[in-house]
Amino acid sequence: MRKIDKRSDCPISRALDIFGDKWTLLIMRDLAFRGFQFYNEFLDSGEGIATNVLSDRLKMLEEKGIIISKKYEKLKTRKQYGLTQMGIDTVPFILEMLVWGVSFDDSTKVVPEFYERFINDKENLLKEVISSLENGMHKNFC
Repeated sequence: MRKIDKRSDCPISRALDIFGDKWTLLIMRDLAFRGFQFYNEFLDSGEGIATNVLSDRLKMLEEKGIIISKKYEKLKTRKQYGLTQMGIDTVPFILEMLVWGVSFDDSTKVVPEFYERFINDKENLLKEVISSLENGMHKNFC
């Protein structure tokens, strides 16, 4: 697993120690906004993550208490992933990054209704996403 060195006591630096690579943030995006729960879903998400990198990031996020895994009830050899409350607490800043990405590059793909809801009703959209995650629902929002 990738070793995480503490560079300083700065809160931004500490957050970057965990979320400072693209793969970790993409996994968090997939958990929070795309409804992914299984290893193969992350692997097939479209960005081309290597299996060893995916495995490493999932282990690190679980070790840090940001995600949790459990055996899938329908197939005990399969793990199911979800966000802990600490992981759910990242949703607002990941949502902001997602929408900033659309504003920065309008060739990116996001469901237009999702983007419009963010622009016109951000507070309720955020509540819906968080409520969905807290209730164990894995909904694809974008």
